Amino acid sequence: MTDKYIQFEIVTPERVVFKEEISQITLPTKMGEITVLPNHIPLVSALLPGVVHAKKTNGEDEIISISGGFLEVLKDKVVILADTAERAEELDVSRLEAARQRAEELKEKARRGEKVNFAEVNAAIERELARIKAVKRWRKLKNIE
Repeated sequence: MTDKYIQFEIVTPERVVFKEEISQITLPTKMGEITVLPNHIPLVSALLPGVVHAKKTNGEDEIISISGGFLEVLKDKVVILADTAERAEELDVSRLEAARQRAEELKEKARRGEKVNFAEVNAAIERELARIKAVKRWRKLKNIE
């Protein structure tokens, strides 16, 4: 490895979603969106649901949706421990929209006073919105309608 690249890894309880050398990564932390470049200072941060955008060493972009988790930046390595993570090309927009709609309906039931776990519903909505955003960004980068 050279000083121009970072070893990057996204791990969930189920699998290693991504493991490769990259030149930079942009991700959603609780303090705002940050970009990590080679030789970044060490950092640990909580992550919000959102989109991780990694620039591969060959110049290609990798778009990944995460539902939250933790980030560790070391001198030559970045690790994300995520609750869930999915590559944008693995996601189906129609299924995502349907899931988001179901979550919105549950949220509306909660507003009307019906018994619903509002925190779980909000988390589900955030997760689905992050997945939709990841797919849209990936499609835009690939010029897919």
